[in-house]
Amino acid sequence: MVAIRPETATTSTLTLEVPDWPGHRAGQHVDVRLTAPDGYTTQRSYSIASATDSSTVDLTVQGVPDGEVSSYLVGVAMNGDQFELRGPIGGYFVWEPSAVDPVLLVAGGSGVVPLMAMIRTRAEAGSRVPFRLVYSVRDPDSAIYATELVRRVRDDRGLDVSYVYTRAAPPDHPYPPGRLDAARLAEAGWPAELTPLCYVCGPTGFVEAAADLLVAAGHPAERIRTERYG
Repeated sequence: MVAIRPETATTSTLTLEVPDWPGHRAGQHVDVRLTAPDGYTTQRSYSIASATDSSTVDLTVQGVPDGEVSSYLVGVAMNGDQFELRGPIGGYFVWEPSAVDPVLLVAGGSGVVPLMAMIRTRAEAGSRVPFRLVYSVRDPDSAIYATELVRRVRDDRGLDVSYVYTRAAPPDHPYPPGRLDAARLAEAGWPAELTPLCYVCGPTGFVEAAADLLVAAGHPAERIRTERYG
């Protein structure tokens, strides 16, 4: 590991130099394995946050109470530490810069990580495919990449970001706290008749609810790709 950067009070981005890294596709993940001095090993999967042309690999990890791997990566790991990686993994939940269809990204919590890889890859490739991100978080302090997303909305033509706050909203937010619903998704997302590619990532319950909302709104199931955790 060559750098670690806090994103929120519980989330950090680890930057890794990986020898012979073959490159990755936006949306893929890796398995991280830790080995204790007594030989005990454990591993978890983490989405890659960096753009596909990056020379390093960024993993944004949210610390989970009593999490064997995440607690170490977020609270203990330091520059110079080495980890075992397997990957990149996954070929379904990916976005290619050659795609031309509008894209709807729907994230819950740290489910924004692989979607951020898509946003960064789009920018690095100079793509002007319109992207909309609908990001559900507990409160403003829980939003990962908040500062970068503000900059990208300003600088990256065709990118739009909308927040859904479930517990506490900022004073200037036009909606009270609440869960993502059909009205908010219809307003912030793309209409089904534009047949966007939809990527939904987050906790299992959130992903299932968001995917159901998209199908109910007329989005074809084959245009909805999901990835869940927890």
